[in-house]
Amino acid sequence: MTAGASTLDKLYQRAAASSPDRRLVVVSKVRPADLSLGEIYRRGELVGSALHRLGVEPGDIVAVQLPAWSEWLVAAVAIARCGAILLPVVSTYRAKELGFILRQSKAKVLITPDRFRKADFVRILADCGSLPTLQHHIVIGEAPSEALSWSVFEQPCEPVPKMTVDPETMAMLVYTSGTTADPKGVRHSHRSLLAEIVATNWERRELEVERVFSPWPPGHVAGAITLMRFLAGQTELVLTDQWDPAIAAELVERFAINSASFTPFHLQGILDAADRDSRDLSSLVNCLVGAAPVPTGLIARAEARGLRPYRSYGSSEHPTVTAGNPHDPIAKRLGSEGRPTCGCEITFVDEAGRQLPEGEEGELVTRGPELFQGYLDPALDAQAFLPDRWFRTGDIGRRDAEGYLVITDRIKDVIIRGGENISSREVEDVLFTHPNITESAVVAAPDERLGEIVCAFVVTGFGPQPTIASVRSYFSSVGAAPGKAPERLEIVSELPRNAIGKVLKQELRRRARSLAHAK
Repeated sequence: MTAGASTLDKLYQRAAASSPDRRLVVVSKVRPADLSLGEIYRRGELVGSALHRLGVEPGDIVAVQLPAWSEWLVAAVAIARCGAILLPVVSTYRAKELGFILRQSKAKVLITPDRFRKADFVRILADCGSLPTLQHHIVIGEAPSEALSWSVFEQPCEPVPKMTVDPETMAMLVYTSGTTADPKGVRHSHRSLLAEIVATNWERRELEVERVFSPWPPGHVAGAITLMRFLAGQTELVLTDQWDPAIAAELVERFAINSASFTPFHLQGILDAADRDSRDLSSLVNCLVGAAPVPTGLIARAEARGLRPYRSYGSSEHPTVTAGNPHDPIAKRLGSEGRPTCGCEITFVDEAGRQLPEGEEGELVTRGPELFQGYLDPALDAQAFLPDRWFRTGDIGRRDAEGYLVITDRIKDVIIRGGENISSREVEDVLFTHPNITESAVVAAPDERLGEIVCAFVVTGFGPQPTIASVRSYFSSVGAAPGKAPERLEIVSELPRNAIGKVLKQELRRRARSLAHAK
């Protein structure tokens, strides 16, 4: 399906012509949908024409902060039609994160719901402060006078004129939390995204018709690419805009879903629901688990139920580096991240960036056609790349004798909560402003449901002792995303430090693991 397509616009156009009946189902109390790929594409053409008339041009950034709704896919088609750049934003982000992203990216247009769950997106945008480049806010639902209503964008108008887009130009900008306090803008070209779609299609080649269930929010790179694969005509797709394991298990059974990717949190929930409600998951022959540390016991439990889950390794910067296979021996599916996907290369280096002998443990570095172009802030690239565009992942591992990747540790100070990266520094910066906390250090604590959660070690000052409830309330009051608030709080008299005063995070990680095991 991707043969001959050099840009996302051409790919989507060809897919809509050749596979118009591919089905999308969105399960939602707010915006349910049951549409064909052809219908999605036609609506995308209309919205693209309206965006073009609004002044959206090639190279402009259009931010889309939507749940997993059909409108996200329509917007993706429309943005590609204009030659513009898609900026998916996590729907749980609030004013602090959204404001930073809109300012740094210089986004021209923002598309949001009016409200979703407990969030009022018009209010969130107003709380973002100065946004000098943002010209238009398009609202799905009830639009205030200062915004534009989505409904008028699906009216017929003059089509977008034909334009030439270089495959090497940026097609998607996605933000990820890392070791810095602010999210990092990751630039992907048309070519890197097409390569990711091709590689994933190859991995799924045994499925005659791939019927996908996706629990990923489209603001996450895994969610965005899953939706793009539907637009590429590669899958049929079932989505939900809120995670409910009972609904997910029922959807797998009802639609005979044969392909899904989960975090450990998702897989555990769906197994619990299937056991409780006697759901049939036997159609799920392709079950990938990743984006967070995967307990071996969870894989074994799924295996006992007839599933053959496997793991993979990737990131926002390099979406799929390695992947296992349902046919791999269980020892490999339990203990490795699989082997490099087509076109990807991995090797391992020491602290100085020197390549290590095969089989030795070191920092994993990767390269391949799906690798991102670089960060939006070019100052971050110097530390991210070695010569010959080897990307430094910040993870420690080795390749075993059969070529499988084994991850053993992490260099980066990041917490992977339910598949989402959370910067420890970002959480610490918020804690620093708390009136009754004088020092803090944040690490990952293991969690059976989410893989990892935010654990804060704090030194308190005079005044009322903070509690986990009061700290979480404080995070909400300053506009931080709910998932970034600590879920475990440990009050200590002092933080462990080395001779030069650096906090010993490894010691705190050991304490967090011990506390988790004790509980």
